[in-house]
Amino acid sequence: MAAPRILVIVLAGGEGRRLAPLTTDRAKPAVPFGGSYRIIDFVLSNFANAGYLKIVVLTQYKSHSLDRHISQTWRFSTLLGNYVTPVPAQMRRGPQWFSGSADAVYQNLNLISDERPDYVCVFGADHIYHMDPRQMVAQHIEGGSGVTVAAIPVPRAEASAFGIIHADHTGKIVEFLEKPADPPAMPGDDSRSLASMGNYVFTTDALVDIVTPDADSGPTDIGGDVIPALTRAGEARLYDFSQSTIPGQAEHERGYWRDVGSLDAYYEANMDLIAPVPPFSLYNKEWPVYSLQLPLPPAKLGHGWGGEDSRVVNSLLCAGSIVSGGIVDRSILSPDVFVDSSAEVTESILFPGVVVGHGAKLHRCVIDKNVVVPPGFHIGFDASADAERFVISDRGIVVVEKSRDLS
Repeated sequence: MAAPRILVIVLAGGEGRRLAPLTTDRAKPAVPFGGSYRIIDFVLSNFANAGYLKIVVLTQYKSHSLDRHISQTWRFSTLLGNYVTPVPAQMRRGPQWFSGSADAVYQNLNLISDERPDYVCVFGADHIYHMDPRQMVAQHIEGGSGVTVAAIPVPRAEASAFGIIHADHTGKIVEFLEKPADPPAMPGDDSRSLASMGNYVFTTDALVDIVTPDADSGPTDIGGDVIPALTRAGEARLYDFSQSTIPGQAEHERGYWRDVGSLDAYYEANMDLIAPVPPFSLYNKEWPVYSLQLPLPPAKLGHGWGGEDSRVVNSLLCAGSIVSGGIVDRSILSPDVFVDSSAEVTESILFPGVVVGHGAKLHRCVIDKNVVVPPGFHIGFDASADAERFVISDRGIVVVEKSRDLS
């Protein structure tokens, strides 16, 4: 029996307002993560590792950085027709932007008709996780439904940000509530709700039929319109992500998934990478995360000009970064970052090109690209002073926007 033909559609067109100012100049999936990566690299790596190599990325807002990253990084051999290609909003159905995820698929139905797949994986671009999508596709084929929805338990206090699923004992979805104000609890667990991950496997005919408008109007959003409609038709089933496995994965890493749509969620997911026993590993050689590797020299630790020792503890240092007599503790230094003598960087994330001057101190910060922190400058120690100049998250993380002049 021939292998099923799979087309992957990655939805990367959201504005990412809750991640501002990190999204002031870039799309959310293009935001750096973990020092060496962009957020979109995680979903693309999952498909690359699974061998699903026909991938279109639907973009819309502030897509230049994302388009450039994909074109520089994600190149497959074309010999067998494999590709990763960004597809901007082309207004094929009229002079309007995508009005939602379902409309984005509808406006690009030509991609499906050109490829003629048996099944279409429609995945979000802005989550951090490891997953083998082949397992979800296999379950979808076995179940014979129109759509299979990946789901994971989330704390009930946070569940109003997600589509909430109620399924019967066979895995058939009997109710789907998109971002309810009062999320219902999972059966037998009052503290959690069963949330959609924003990852779907569709039978092609079912997807084309459901996103195509009738004479009056059509669906605009997959979570708000498409999944509820297929649920009412008895055509939606559940995929339990907690049962997903990948090669080389430790038991404590199973079920890890983070929506990094807010500043605090983004910061905390980065901090997960430098935990003593990380719940999410970047070091699994059997399921690597791929990204652009620039021709930079190795990271360097050295004495400062006055003989100061460098000290780096529980941190990630990427290629081209230099710590010259400074202190770095529980932090992530992206490529081409410089920390000068007597400077202290604690519990912070520094994007590429950041320079931390002599004696400067940073604590619980996210510093965007190409910011020069002047000598002796302090960020993260005086909330009132920081609030006058910078964005501060709900949980007190100070965010300095790209190329900000701090002099």
